Formats: sequence, C-alpha cells, structure tokens
Amino acid sequence: MIVFSRTDDVLGEFALRPVDPAGDAALLHEWVTHPKSVFWMMGDASPSGVVAEFEAIAARPGHDAYLGLHEGRPAFLVERYDPRRELGEVYDARPGDVGMHFLAAPTATPIHGFTRAVIVTVMELLFADPGTRRVIVEPDVRNTAVHALNATVGFEVVGTVSLPDKQALLSVCPRERYEATPGGDDRPDATLPGHDRPDATLPGHDRPDATLPGHDRPDATLPGHDRPDAVAHLTPGRWAHANRLLVRKALAEFAHERLLVPERLPDGRYAVRSDDGTVEYSFAARVLALDHWDIDAHSIVRWRSGAALRLDALDFVVELRHTLGLTEEVLPVYLEEISSTLASSAYKLARPPVRAADLARAGSMVAHRSSLAPRATSFVGRSLRSLVGVASGFQAVETGMTEGHPCFVANNGRLGFDAEEYQWYAPEAARPVRLLWLAARRDRSTFTSGAGLDHDALMRAELGTATLERFAATMAGLGLDLADFHLIPVHPWQWRNRLSVTFAGEVARRRLVLLGPSEDEYLAQQSIRTFFNVGAPSKHYVKTALSVLNMGFLRGLSAEYMAATPAINDWVADLVAGDEVLKRTGLTVLRERAAVGYHHEQYAAASAKGSPYLKMLAALWRESPVPLLGPGERLATMASLLHVDRAGDSFASALINGSGLDPVAWLRRYLDAYLTPILHCFYAHDLVFMPHGENVILVLDERGVPQRAMFKDIAEEIGVMSADRPLPPEIERVRADVPEDMKILSIFTDVFDCFFRFLSAILDADGTLDEDTFWSTVAACVVDYQDSVPHLADRFARYDLFAERFALSCLNRLQLRNNRQMVDLADPAGALQLVGTLDNPIARFAP
Repeated sequence: MIVFSRTDDVLGEFALRPVDPAGDAALLHEWVTHPKSVFWMMGDASPSGVVAEFEAIAARPGHDAYLGLHEGRPAFLVERYDPRRELGEVYDARPGDVGMHFLAAPTATPIHGFTRAVIVTVMELLFADPGTRRVIVEPDVRNTAVHALNATVGFEVVGTVSLPDKQALLSVCPRERYEATPGGDDRPDATLPGHDRPDATLPGHDRPDATLPGHDRPDATLPGHDRPDAVAHLTPGRWAHANRLLVRKALAEFAHERLLVPERLPDGRYAVRSDDGTVEYSFAARVLALDHWDIDAHSIVRWRSGAALRLDALDFVVELRHTLGLTEEVLPVYLEEISSTLASSAYKLARPPVRAADLARAGSMVAHRSSLAPRATSFVGRSLRSLVGVASGFQAVETGMTEGHPCFVANNGRLGFDAEEYQWYAPEAARPVRLLWLAARRDRSTFTSGAGLDHDALMRAELGTATLERFAATMAGLGLDLADFHLIPVHPWQWRNRLSVTFAGEVARRRLVLLGPSEDEYLAQQSIRTFFNVGAPSKHYVKTALSVLNMGFLRGLSAEYMAATPAINDWVADLVAGDEVLKRTGLTVLRERAAVGYHHEQYAAASAKGSPYLKMLAALWRESPVPLLGPGERLATMASLLHVDRAGDSFASALINGSGLDPVAWLRRYLDAYLTPILHCFYAHDLVFMPHGENVILVLDERGVPQRAMFKDIAEEIGVMSADRPLPPEIERVRADVPEDMKILSIFTDVFDCFFRFLSAILDADGTLDEDTFWSTVAACVVDYQDSVPHLADRFARYDLFAERFALSCLNRLQLRNNRQMVDLADPAGALQLVGTLDNPIARFAP
C-alpha cells in the first residue's frame, strides 16, 4: 500500500510503502550488507537477522520502516522513529521531534541528484504531518557525504554525541528551516494517497502525565499561544485550495437555497454576479434532482473587468452580502466563521490523507468484541494497518471525515478555540483528550439517571475505584466529603476559558472543586463536545458543555433542559423495543443514561431562558455502541457515506465495491436499515428524529454491508408531533406543535434534501449508481414499507411521501439571519425558512 508519493521535476515519481519484513527480506539483506552501506551497521547480518530486525521495528511503538520506490522500482529504505525512545538523554527533546534514517540502494550506475531527491521525499513525508516540528538525525561522524546532503535541506549540527554503536553528529532540522530551502517549498505535487496514519499526533503526547501542573493540558505550549508551528498548516497553496473548495460549496448551496440564481451563459457555463455587478463568478455545473448544484471546483473563475482574480471566500461573502441578506451585526461574525472554516480545511489538507478505500476497510479486520484492546492510549498514533478492535476502526472513520455538515457553508467555525487549541480538540486532529472532573455541591447540582442506574454506580463504572479514592483524598485534604458532591466531567477548554473565571466565586467558596483529570482518554466526535472512550470503548460516551460558537449555536448544555434527558431516552427505547416493525429493522437507540448539571444562582436570576450563561456546566453519559455489536459487525458514522477523499473517491462507493453486492442491492440494505425505521416512527408514532449523518451510526458486516442503524442524540433532537398522544409528564417537553402541512417536512428536509441529495450526487458522479436508479430504489423502499403496514393507509394519504413537490427549507438562511442561535429549540417549526418548493424525486415512481 503506497503511503506517500511525490513527483520530482527531474527524476519523476517517488513513493513509499511499508516494509514487508518477510517479503522484502532478500532485497533488504542485499542492500544492508553491501560494502557501500557500511554506515548502516548491518554488514554481517544474516537473512533471518534482517527479517527479525524489521519485525522488531514494526512492533516497536513510534517506529516505522518504509521501502522507497523510484518510478515503481525499489530504490531506497527509510526509517521514522521517536528520538526520545531511541536517543535517550543525548539531546534536548522537544514535543514534535521525529527521528529519521535513510539508505539509498547501492548501485553501480548512480543517478545525478538521486540522493538529494530521496532526502527531499523523506522530509516531505515527515513534515506532511503537521505535528512534526523538527526532524532529528544522528549519522556517523565519518559519513561526510551525508553531512553535506543533510545541510542542503536545512539540518543544523548540534554536536557530537556518543551512542552505543557509534560517535554521531547530532543534527536538527526545524520545519521553518526546511521550508526555507529549495526542497521545502509548499509544492502542490506532494500527495499522500493512502497514507495510513489517520492522525496528526505529536510523538509522545499520548502520555497521561504530559500536563502542566494546574493546567491539565499538554505541555507543548508557550504562554500566549504564540508558537509559529500552531499555524504551520496555513500556507499559500493550502489556503488557495481551501478557498476554492469553500467557494464551490457556497455557490452550490446558496444556489440550492435560491439566494443566488446562476445565469446560464451561451457556452453552457453559469455565472453569478456580485451585488454591484462588477465581479462575476463563472463555472461549469450539473443540476441534479432536488436542485442540487454539482459544481466543478476547478472550473470556477472570478472576473473583474476582464481580468481573472484569485478566489477568496471572505471576498465572496462581502461581495454578495446584500444578496445573502447579511446584516451589519451578523456579517463580521459570519466572516470569522468562514475564516475559521477555511483554516480547518487548510489543516485537513496538511494532514496525510487517507484513501476512501482504506477507510472503508478500517474496521473489516474486526471479527469479535473480544479483539478489543484493553488500553488504547497510543491509538491515534497507530497506522490504519495496525488498528486493533472495532472501536479503533470506528474511530478511524469518525476522525477521517473532512467536510462537516453537508449543507452549511460555514460549518467548522468553532469560534473560541485558538490555533493551538483547535489542533488539540477538533475531531479531525484525532488527539486523545483527558477530561477534567469537578465536584459540585449536591444542593447546587442536579443528577438524573435512567432506570436501574444511580450516581454512585455510574461513577464506579466510569472512573474506577482508584480514581474515586484519589478524588476522595483530594476532597478530604480540603476538609470536604466527596459524598456531599456530584461529579461532573468537564471539557479542558471549558474549564480554562469559562468556568475558572465565570464561576470563580463558586470555586472560591468550594461549591465547585477541581479534582483533575481521570485516567481515561477520549476522542472528540464530529459534534465536537461529545467524546468516545478509546481506552475503554465499552464505557459511555461523555457529552460536555462547550461555550464555542459553531454552526449557529454556542455548544453549551442546559442543566435544566437536560434533567429530563434520561427519562426521554428510556421512553424512546421502550417504544422501539415494543414495536415489531422497528425490531425487525434492527433499530437501536443509544440511550443517554444520565445527566448532571450545575445551577449558578446569580446567573439564573439574571439571565433569560436559553441564555448561554445557563448552559456552561453540564454533562451527560450516552451508551457506547461497542457492547451492542455481534460477531463480525463493525461501526461507521453515517456521515462517512458523504465522505470524498482528496483523490475524489467516495467512502460509499468503496463500501459498495468491497461488499460483493451490486449497488442497488447494497443501497436497499442501507435504506431498510435507515429509512424504514424513520418512516415507521413517523407514521405509527408521530415521532421524528434529526437523523443526519452524525446522529446515526451504521452497523456493517465484515464486507461493509449495512445491517442496522443506531440513532443517538435523542433528547435534544426528537419531537412528538401529536397534541393528543399520551406522554409521561416528565417528558412533555418533546411534544412539538407543528402545523399539519409541515409535519412531513421532517422526512423531506432532514432525509431527502439534507442527506440523500448529497449521497445520490456522489454515487452518480462516481459512476456507481445513476440518480434515477437511486431515487427509484428509495421509492421502492417506501412502497414496500407501506405495503407491510396497511393499517396505516390513512396516514400515508394524509402525509403523502409521493407528493409532486414539497417546501424547500433552507438551513444556511437560518445561519445568515442569526448565527448565534439559529433555532429556538422550544419552537423549531416557527424558525423555518421556507422558500418555494422542490420537485419530489420519488413522485414519478409512485405506485
């Protein structure tokens, strides 16, 4: 599997793949025992010794070996290693250090410039990981040829050091010094198809003790967060690429929502003009079902007075601000969200990309729950090849997503994170996080739980005896009894940036006590504030309050609102378990089993309902999907079906191609698992979900065929659209007052327009499944469901899923109108922005 490739302007294609210790043994033995390889120090190695050496490398944490190819032929050897493990105390270790060795294959016909091209390839590989800050080498002091070569790419000599097998010339190359050399340009031709590390982890930053006293954060920080490498991903080439992608999305989604009306040009292209008519954006596009604009990003040209201008997403918004309806109050914040979204895109472009095909196979090596690793503290630093267990495959897919919400243009704002915090807490950074824990006075906090669970039992299961004893000792040292307090998990950012200041009085009076981190490590999910336990995957997800502005909301959690969360989840779970149709589909509800929140008296007295000040300190625990799997099953967030890798290949097509089924059969399996339960909940129970990609987890078999679906985020994003359906008093808030003619929009908008529209276009563009076949298959699923429950025929007629058209509900218009709170959760229907209608793509397939 090729993990990195680049094209040299003179010498052509260079690529790397992992060493196969057994398969490459004869070739490597010939190389390392050759007299010209004397400084590799394996001159007397036997063939079996070479195999043993490279097997040991493969098993050693932080150590990788790659076979280098030139024009497809083996030509060099590369080792990447953690210098702190290999060099011990002989150098001043820093976070982000990576060690390197390379060996050019001995040859009787040397190529001019070859070793220079090899070392540039190696450096490009290492610095493609934004976590790499310096490269460390320690060649033999006698190897003068390598010393000279190292200098050409920016290595500085630190000094001579004594290693067990040699006197070495320790040399260091910081990222900025390499990028200032001729080989270190930001060149777009350096590509990484299939690089098998889904993370951008700093070596060693998965240590539980890598924290500053009192700060509970990784120690790779300077006061003021002014480290240059925190913005190393922001280069001209990546910024231009990110802007082109975002302008393409803005044109497509704003045209879909009829904020823009592209004009068809005589040459078949389309054009959109600025508010003042002086700037024109022209592009090539296909218009598919549901007014989906499939725009060729490379075709977009921005013109003014006959001259082509660079694409800039912020300029785009400013030039069209009146057309987009942006007020003076909203515009600057929206521009900041756009800028942050671009920075996120540039960061993803700087990461070693993972091929869709590799992601599709990420969990296929898992057969049984017993394969789960008991600890996974170094999970993120492993390659895809070495991911072990269903949780690892699941999280490789989760953190491999690059787009975010498919509809929203400004979908990665995360306003509140600085550049460094983004690289620790964004889901795409894929770095383990240790949550902080607060003790909260029970007379100031509320804990609620589902049937059969209480606070102390949950804490014992989640934290373990040793951590609880440590917390109790901390409290006793302050003269306090842990039994008088509830425990609340807290996002480290929330503690440092909000709670330690905004709730300072509560801390001073010891109504809140910081206990420090627990032992478990978590990965942020696509929803940012929800965490998956990678060390103990069978434990609960943890969802925390996070006062970061993202996609129209500050992502806090209301203590008052969440008090009913466990009861709502139990009610939905019981409904699903008691319905024969839903049981046949295999639908599972991942219950939010417990919730805890803190009540600050002064802010409660001073703040209006829904205020961010009432949503700063709360958390909930949601079931993990891992214990609910059977043998051979694996997991993937449904958002992954819309993922397209950097080469333009889609995750969905990769799953279909590897499944052994024809595309229609695979699609139907997916629809039976996902769409059928949505239909039945609506028609049989007046129950609607927010079933977007991040709220649904697909259970796949070993071949990648959908078996069933798991729905999550239940309490905040469900509604019962009936005034007379009986509900327990404690969950009455889920009842939604929705006009009769708008009820069916829950399916048309959330499923058809906000998910199937994109999936259909992706499969059509891939040549996997044309859009007519896609929508006819959706129609067949609907018909088969309706035929299976004839007693609901009156409701099918009242809420006609085969209607000729339906109202277009516009999400971006909500954010453009109010990007701090798009929707009042108490009246979601009242906030909808409806603009005209869309032709229903399944209407013509009606029975």
